[in-house]
Amino acid sequence: MKKDIITIGDAMITFNPSTNGPMRFVQSFERKVGGAELNFALGCARLGLDTGWISRLGQDEFGRYILNFVRGENIDTSEVELIEGCPTSLNFKEIREDGSGTTHYYRYNSPTQALTAETLNEEYISQAKVLHVTGVFAAIDKKNPGVLLEAVKLAKKHGVLVSFDPNLRLKLWTIEEAKAAFELILPYVDIVLSGEEEAELLFGKKTIEEYITIFKEYGIQDIILKRGAEGSVGYRNGEIHHAAPVKPKVIVDTVGAGDGFNAGYIYSYLNEHSLEESLQFANVIGSMVVSVTGDNEGLPYLDDVLVRLGKKHEVER
Repeated sequence: MKKDIITIGDAMITFNPSTNGPMRFVQSFERKVGGAELNFALGCARLGLDTGWISRLGQDEFGRYILNFVRGENIDTSEVELIEGCPTSLNFKEIREDGSGTTHYYRYNSPTQALTAETLNEEYISQAKVLHVTGVFAAIDKKNPGVLLEAVKLAKKHGVLVSFDPNLRLKLWTIEEAKAAFELILPYVDIVLSGEEEAELLFGKKTIEEYITIFKEYGIQDIILKRGAEGSVGYRNGEIHHAAPVKPKVIVDTVGAGDGFNAGYIYSYLNEHSLEESLQFANVIGSMVVSVTGDNEGLPYLDDVLVRLGKKHEVER
């Protein structure tokens, strides 16, 4: 039976600050789990999608904690291994008073260095409807763009759709390295989920329509541009739709909002929603994520999203 979605990527222990402001003044941190691809997988699983995750973790207490946490979220971990000699990656978050923040990474030697093109399970990839990849995994190790290239080639070989979020992390690599890697991957992509700022870094300052034209030249069928507080724009089947932003109840932490948006869009796509419906659904999830502190604590369950959309009455728990 085909999985709805699988993804490949690192996971980290995220230390969230007990107080906002510069990290050097923070006295204590709370342990959480994070990582772009894992956040995406969590978002998909909470929406009810059959979700799988390909990764490597350290053979240590943090690695075991992450593995147990992910299993508890009903994500398939049959392609996750614990690796000796590489500590599980860490990051420390710094959150400003407005909810924005920055991340300080400690992810070398990443256990995912043991994940190579040769270790990819072709049968596992072939049994998915969608393979989701991002630029974060590509940035962690110089071999990783080659790993993703092999993964997307296997996906296309078996008729699996490929979704891609550039998810630029310029603390991990240069823009030139990112551009070179993405040039390899983009020709295999069916759905691109890019931030507008990322598109500007990749292609220069242009209009939304010009970014869409550039992505279309790679043969991409669904082109989505996330615009934060300005909503989102999507292209599908010759149609361009501008989706209005959904105002969050409060903004306390913007980390993970893009991953939640991606999960919402893929859920809607797999359920054959229109472009307009898909963007609205994804925008709602993004607005819900920023209202909760943490990388993935704000990722909602399907019922919660339907309540926000006015399609279901809220049930007291």
